[in-house]
Amino acid sequence: MLIAGFPAGAWGTNCYLVAPAAGEECVIIDPGHQAAQGVEEALKKHRLKPVAVVLTHGHIDHVASVVPVCGAHDVPAWIHPEDRFMMSDPEKALGRSIGMPLMGELTVGEPDDVKELTDGVKLELAGLELTVAHAPGHTRGSVTFGLPEVADIPPLLFSGDLLFAGSIGRTDFPGGSMDDMLESLARVVLPLDDSTVVLPGHNEHTTIGRERATNPYLRQVAAGPGAHADAPRRGM
Repeated sequence: MLIAGFPAGAWGTNCYLVAPAAGEECVIIDPGHQAAQGVEEALKKHRLKPVAVVLTHGHIDHVASVVPVCGAHDVPAWIHPEDRFMMSDPEKALGRSIGMPLMGELTVGEPDDVKELTDGVKLELAGLELTVAHAPGHTRGSVTFGLPEVADIPPLLFSGDLLFAGSIGRTDFPGGSMDDMLESLARVVLPLDDSTVVLPGHNEHTTIGRERATNPYLRQVAAGPGAHADAPRRGM
């Protein structure tokens, strides 16, 4: 399996290109702010042909390059229906908050072909099987994408802004909810095998086993009602 990732734009949001191998079809995950050039460079370097863009949620740092990337390659974008409006109205999604000074340089809107994600669906794209899990908390329409173990590659979780190494995504934007976030961690993350590798929206990768042992939010969920975590949250 080939996973090519890079941080893009003012927020350093990781964009991923995932394919069975170099020279084959791929999916693009979260082409955010100023990601289009990096996507093209990775496609050329690894001789990949994109078949779809898939989005973990609708915040502008994850979707800002969806229109140019989808348009350049005539591919659809997949997003949960709760977050679809964010592609056209990012300010409503964030409020007058972080990143709004950059709005003047962004071209927002939907690509020509938008498909909606549903919880539990298995997307068969580019020879991959991505399992979608609806994981609200950061946004109402946040999702994760899981890939099963293949040969010597452990199972993978593209967590968006649900789970980071030692932390979780913010819950203070419109549509965010700590209660929903903790429920999503309990339902989506805790049942996963310890060997599952987490690829978050920042540069540090981790595993479910490591997070189960060290992440205060997962420990809070595992401890049950009444536990409290006060570690910093990060990520748009």
